[in-house]
Formats: sequence, structure tokens, C-alpha cells
Amino acid sequence: MDATICPSIIDRTGSVVVGQRPAIRKALTCILAGGHLLIEDLPGLGKTTLAHTLAQVLGLSFKRLQFTADMLPADVVGSSIFQPGGASAPSGFRFMPGPVFTQMLLADEINRAPPKVQSALLEAMEERQVSVDGKRYPLPAVFFVIATQNPLDQAGTYPLPESQLDRFAMVIRLGYPDAETEREMLLSGGGRAHLAEVEPIVDAEGLQGLRAQAARVHVATRIAGYVQSLLAASREAPEFRVGLSPRAGLMLLNLARAWALIDQRDHVLPDDVQAVLPDLVNHRVGMDGHDGRDAADLLLERVPTP
Repeated sequence: MDATICPSIIDRTGSVVVGQRPAIRKALTCILAGGHLLIEDLPGLGKTTLAHTLAQVLGLSFKRLQFTADMLPADVVGSSIFQPGGASAPSGFRFMPGPVFTQMLLADEINRAPPKVQSALLEAMEERQVSVDGKRYPLPAVFFVIATQNPLDQAGTYPLPESQLDRFAMVIRLGYPDAETEREMLLSGGGRAHLAEVEPIVDAEGLQGLRAQAARVHVATRIAGYVQSLLAASREAPEFRVGLSPRAGLMLLNLARAWALIDQRDHVLPDDVQAVLPDLVNHRVGMDGHDGRDAADLLLERVPTP
């Protein structure tokens, strides 16, 4: 599968999720980098439609899990259920897989579930496996989580723990559509009305090939040094509660590689790093006492571009 297919993936997804090309590109970047995506915004702005459409265009199996306040961890990963024996099989406990056993999981309104349920996704997102009753069950080779959350000032929401937030490569927002896009949506009935018409462009095997290409995009020593300087600056900034971890630095490079691949380049430029930095850094550093600037702007001001 050639990287020239990437613009077609964005275009076809954009035919349903109108007016959101920047968000679609970021989501695709996240997938190609092997990360997970968190979409934080108000209800009704197209978060679920974006996830469902992208799964369909990429030819991936898709499951949607609506998080609620009364959920249990087993509702996410699955559980062992006793089944009586019969003529063909003895009685015993058998594992019944939960919704997490899919290629793309939409964790809808994840911050409406209590922290114990939120943390049930941790092992799956990091290790691509789950453990139930002391046994490990691998997830599909292609496994990607798109989670959505509502603003914390809404009733019935629980803040995601920091360990969970760090598992998301990017956190993005969609925002309200512009006037022309909203008029088009009103006249056409919205993107979901056309979701059934969307045909896949690639499949799981092709997506793995694109991921392998992204991993081979060259990172020069000066680019790696630039990323290292950004990490160091984040740890020294008094405005930040915490600095960026080495894991965040590795993900930053992987995202930059994927961004370059979508532009059909075989090497990373400083522009690629700067393009993906805001959505990686803002949810990780906890910026205090700022005047409206985001954390990425502050870092880019303090670290010279090579």
C-alpha cells in the first residue's frame, strides 16, 4: 500500500464529516503513528461520526461503547461465564470477550464512567492485550482507540486520571462548524445520513503497511536534537506542573513521521514536529497561570528551530 492513498482517505472521510479536514488528518496521523486519540468537545459536534466514518474508510471492524456511571470494568474487557457441559464440551468457565476486542473502539463519553472503569482500558491501550482471571488475551494486531469526552464542567463527568491521559497520543477538539458547512449539513441531513454509502479504501493489512512506511520515515540527528530540546524546555518551564516524559518524546517523533508520510515525504522536517506538538503537549503538562497561550506556543518560543 502506497502513501499516496493518504489524501484519498482524508477526502473520503471528509465527504461525510464535512468541514473537519484538519481533525481528520490528525486522526489519521495518530493511527499511522500507532497511538490513540481523545476528542474533547461538546455533544453533537460529530465526534462519533468521525470515528465511525474513519473505521469504515479504513476497512476496520468497529465497536462503540457508551460509557455510563453504572459501568463495570468487565463491561469493557469481558468476563468469564460459567457454561454447563454437554455432549460435546465439559462444563466450566469460558471467557466472553468484551467490546475492546475489535480493531477500532469508540469509547464514547469516557469521562462519564468512574475512574475504575476508565482504567480498564489502560492495559489494552498500552499492551494490546487484556488480563482476566489471571489469563492474557491478545487484541487484534491493528487496535486503535478513539475516545470522546465532554467538558468537565458538565454534570456527571469524572476527570480522566493522568496515567490514562498519557496513553492518548493526541487530544483534539472539533469546534462548531462555520456557517457554510453548517448550512450544507442542514440541507443534506448530516453526515450520518450518508455513512452507509461509504466504501473502504484500505483494509487492516494495508493499514499495517502504511504504519510500517511511517516507521521508516527518516529522522535526522538535528531533528532528534530539536525534540530533545523541546522535552528539556518543558521540564524547566515554571508554568508547567510536569514536563514531557521520554515516552511523550518518542510519540512526538512517531507523530511527526506519520505527518511527513501523509505529505509523501521520506524524512521529517521541523514543520512536522511543530504541526503535531500542540495536540500532544497541552494535555500532558498541566499549564498553570497562562494568559490564553497554549503550552506548545510557549515551547516553540523558547526553543529555536534548527
